[in-house]
Amino acid sequence: MADPIIGIDPGLSGALALLTDDGLEIFDMPTLQDGTKRRVDHAQLAVILDVWAKHQGIRCIIEKVASMPGNGHAGAFTFGRAAGVVIGAVAANFIPIVEVTPQVWKRVTKTPTDKDGARLRASELMPRQSHQWPLKKHDGRAESAIIAYYGTLL
Repeated sequence: MADPIIGIDPGLSGALALLTDDGLEIFDMPTLQDGTKRRVDHAQLAVILDVWAKHQGIRCIIEKVASMPGNGHAGAFTFGRAAGVVIGAVAANFIPIVEVTPQVWKRVTKTPTDKDGARLRASELMPRQSHQWPLKKHDGRAESAIIAYYGTLL
């Protein structure tokens, strides 16, 4: 792998992963509690991406999101807002973006659709990094790592 790749699972429970020849760096999506609602921490996201943007040839693969039946208006708005903040922050750092649907990256990487399946597949693809998604709630970390891995196949 020559160029570093960022993989992003853009939801509030998602994560950002930077895959380089030196390894894998992962952050849970930075969030803040804003009254009764959680939102992306714009400043912390900007700091992470600013540091990563210094890598030569960096590019970003972001999961392309859409509203899901049963999410409700408020849930769909929150999810869409989080994804928009992430895309805007990446673009503001002049990092090229490729959006990919979950159906495509999961098919190509042979990742099951369930959360534990993503953690298992990430461990199969990157066994030295498996310590980064030890708990069921770390499925966003595993998915962001696999999305970055998917970027190496493009």
